[in-house]
Amino acid sequence: MINSVLMTTGVIFNIQRYSIHDGPGIRTTVFLKGCPLSCWWCHNPEGQQEGQEIIFWENRCLGCGKCSEHCPFEAIQMKDKKPVTDETKCTLCGRCVQVCPAQAREILGKKMTVGEVIKEIEKDSIFYEESGGGVTFSGGEPLRQTEFLNDLLDCCKQRGIHTAIDTCGHLSWKFLEKVSPKVDLFLYDLKLMDSKKHQNCTGVTNDIILENLKRLSLKHHNIYIRLPLISGINDDFQDIRELGIFLSSLNIVQINLLPYHNIGIDKYQRLNKSYRLCRTKPPSEEILAKISEILRGYGLKVKIGG
Repeated sequence: MINSVLMTTGVIFNIQRYSIHDGPGIRTTVFLKGCPLSCWWCHNPEGQQEGQEIIFWENRCLGCGKCSEHCPFEAIQMKDKKPVTDETKCTLCGRCVQVCPAQAREILGKKMTVGEVIKEIEKDSIFYEESGGGVTFSGGEPLRQTEFLNDLLDCCKQRGIHTAIDTCGHLSWKFLEKVSPKVDLFLYDLKLMDSKKHQNCTGVTNDIILENLKRLSLKHHNIYIRLPLISGINDDFQDIRELGIFLSSLNIVQINLLPYHNIGIDKYQRLNKSYRLCRTKPPSEEILAKISEILRGYGLKVKIGG
């Protein structure tokens, strides 16, 4: 049984070691691919699509055409000395990645077994013990790969490793309920209270997200809310008050305010995706202080960052 669990496979797009912003202590953050949301401000767009995908670093490309020459499915054609990929023909065989002399092409997402991921996590066990840290499963939405995540959690609990899940909450309640006893900390993302605005900015309504949070707060007693603050989208004081009213009725440990940044903007170009918030600025210190004050007025513990 144990060996079969270790052989369960999933798709990971990054394993970040020595992380200090995804839960307490020093942590290893494991990023799983696939997400039901497509937030305008997402700084991990490579985690949105399920399964593997090709990323193209245009500034590295030499225009040599080797990728096109060696593609067995003729999915890559050269136009004006630049490779253009027909995704309907691409099978992600990886041949173009292998022959590119400038490393301008990369397959995003690596198929890994539970055993392989656990081996990476255990490399930093000494730091978890000394700092009170552990592993955080993020994404994307880690619960999209339910069986894989469930087996990872089982293995971590068997080894006494503290577990955290960073979730958007947009999933079937039965999956959330199933993993809940195996999770030491939930980092639960909230974006907007207004359902129509939420759908416009993320691609889905927030009905399931809010309902799941209500139900989870009745069963789990270590939930941190993560609120990304984006100027002109969710920093309206009335919206913040509505959020405060809602959260004050639940069993929440604290709210982490995450000021907007555009660190991941270059990823969009490589993935041939458009970025809609190019002119958006981070919220000012004054706005952050005011929003913190409003939320604390509802008896909520507030932390900026984390």
